[in-house]
Amino acid sequence: MSQPPAPAEHPVDGPSPRRSVEEHRRAVAALLASAPASPAETVPLSAALGRVTAVAIASPVDLPLFRNSQMDGYAVRAADVAAARGGAVVELPVVGVIAAAAGEVAPLPPGTAARIMTGAPVPAGADAIVPVEDTAAGADPTTVVVRRARGAGEYVRERGDDLRAGTELLAAGIRLSSRHIAALAAAGIGQVAVRPRTRVAVITTGAELVAPGTAPGPGQVHDANGPALAAAVTEAGAIVTVQSRVSDDPEALREVLDAAAAVSDVILTCGGISKGDFEVVRAVLEPLGAWVGSVAMQPGGPQATAVHRGVPVVCAPGNPVSAQLSFELFVAPPLREAAGLPAAARERRTLTRELRSLPGVVQLLRARAVDGGRIEPVAGPGSHLVAAMARADRIIEVPAEIDRLDAGDEVRAWVL
Repeated sequence: MSQPPAPAEHPVDGPSPRRSVEEHRRAVAALLASAPASPAETVPLSAALGRVTAVAIASPVDLPLFRNSQMDGYAVRAADVAAARGGAVVELPVVGVIAAAAGEVAPLPPGTAARIMTGAPVPAGADAIVPVEDTAAGADPTTVVVRRARGAGEYVRERGDDLRAGTELLAAGIRLSSRHIAALAAAGIGQVAVRPRTRVAVITTGAELVAPGTAPGPGQVHDANGPALAAAVTEAGAIVTVQSRVSDDPEALREVLDAAAAVSDVILTCGGISKGDFEVVRAVLEPLGAWVGSVAMQPGGPQATAVHRGVPVVCAPGNPVSAQLSFELFVAPPLREAAGLPAAARERRTLTRELRSLPGVVQLLRARAVDGGRIEPVAGPGSHLVAAMARADRIIEVPAEIDRLDAGDEVRAWVL
């Protein structure tokens, strides 16, 4: 039997506004969409990996750039080696050696062969390459014996047979991987227009927070949210402009918000939005028109949205699991879409055991995939169980209208 649901982080019947998960998802998406669009950014090819093309890119050159050899061997005229069939051989004088980067190459006279290396330019007049494996040394050091005929075009890479100049090399919206970088480099393209990365500030609040690596004093805890959300922002294709911790002092928060708004497209805050006595984010933003309320989900009930100096602000609760799940549910999808990244994977799996869920809220449970398309919860719903979050590789999403699931029931899961 699973353990009973933990108490909600925010009373679901309190006076604060309450939204469904879908309502808050739409509200956050609309808020982030209201931020002014940034122009495309041009980056050097060395910095383009993982970025998304802003426009279609045409090749400025033919690929290959010139006729070249596919093999180490001999450049010949196919007609001159046609007799090397059915066991016959042909012996030809060798008029030279052509290496890669050979520069200008003299035409190949009829009835001769030229030693050639892979990638080297094929001389005018030659229309086939005989691989070195199909040859032998001639009786004279200046000749080669061809033991197998090759037809016109064999092992010759024609100019432009991969792509013609002016033809689309990459479409817009392509996330650049190593294979794309190779194609761009081969075409001589040194800079790429890419979609801008959303600039995101991450602000965690609470006098109790100390930096990881610092010994906490009495009543203090390490700040898990700052590093976690900064990493999540980067994973979502955005860039972190500010990562700051603020105490429960409203004036200090105002200063950090002002500085963040000057360099960011979106501001994320953690903590300080519930109903306690030191809710600094609520105290600063609610008088300015922020929506501060709860969402029918667990963990992650307390939520808020605002605009500060024209910059959208999305406020998550301070418990570490709540903060991470709030980001994945509400903030990551629009950030990934803006970056041109695919949506996070969702899948269906069957439960290994019975689950109970709090009625009226969407329950988000840490879990891991197991064999046979099944999924196994790894902890209860508590929003402080950050180690259990690290052990999970899936999140089970239990709809608000369901309060019980049996072993073998199918559930929807997010892939972490």
